Amino acid sequence: MREGRQRLDKWLWFARFARTRTLAAKLVTQGAVRVNGVRTEAPARLVGAGDVLTIAAQHVTAVVRVLAAGERRGPAPEARLLYEDVGRDDAALVTSRTSG
Repeated sequence: MREGRQRLDKWLWFARFARTRTLAAKLVTQGAVRVNGVRTEAPARLVGAGDVLTIAAQHVTAVVRVLAAGERRGPAPEARLLYEDVGRDDAALVTSRTSG
């Protein structure tokens, strides 16, 4: 694994977007997660600092920028240090990829 990068399912679990790593992987495989505006269904996809994730969980949609890879699943205040909430209103965060 490249330095500073982490599996998407593991990062979602460490950042407390899913209660278990299995549920985090399921969230990804169901297509509920976008990385830099592109839907991914691969839980093993690597994410790192600067990536923007859109997570469409059951009751909330979150748009966050990854600040760091996690080392463990700690308490919520520790998990919040892994990301920055960028909200839904800033469309310029993710560049659209148009096919010509």
